[in-house]
Amino acid sequence: MLYLIDNYDSFTYNLYQLIGNLSEEPITVVKNDELTADELLAKHPSGIILSPGPGRPENAGNMPAILDAFLGKVPILGVCLGHQAIGEAYGAKVIHAPQLMHGKPSLMTRQTPTTLFANCPNQFEAARYHSLVIDPETMPANLAITATADDGTIQGIADEANQVYGVQFHPESIMTDGAVGAQIIKNYLAKIRATSTIN
Repeated sequence: MLYLIDNYDSFTYNLYQLIGNLSEEPITVVKNDELTADELLAKHPSGIILSPGPGRPENAGNMPAILDAFLGKVPILGVCLGHQAIGEAYGAKVIHAPQLMHGKPSLMTRQTPTTLFANCPNQFEAARYHSLVIDPETMPANLAITATADDGTIQGIADEANQVYGVQFHPESIMTDGAVGAQIIKNYLAKIRATSTIN
């Protein structure tokens, strides 16, 4: 069972639909204050997806505690606010973006190779809805920058060893190259299948 942590965002169900169309596993959506980390651990999820949302990661209910509890245990994918939460969990700082990007597409360029972007082009268009970004000056050594936007902001991060991935852009948005958005989700789901087989 996949668990999608809903950070009270209208994009959550777009993400749910995209994942649901591609996943063989059922998905349960829970609000970020609905279950504690311990309660979620007791459900033995096969993967955790952290949705977009308003505000800052530290104010997103139980999401930071859930992230800490599952790091290294199951594949994790964070989108937008979820991506920022991953950065903070690893010790990076989240700062104001150089400019607000709400409903604007940007050209993304892949950086450090990551399996999350397998079979994706080196550059692609993706939608951005954010006013905060991870500060590149505070990135730890165990978290790689996997994509940047044309303005230089961090748009993808990964800890391959622990199967933790974040994207600042929205793979589920109609403004994102549809083939790329779907491929990213397929790559994440492949991680879950491989992990489930091992376990």
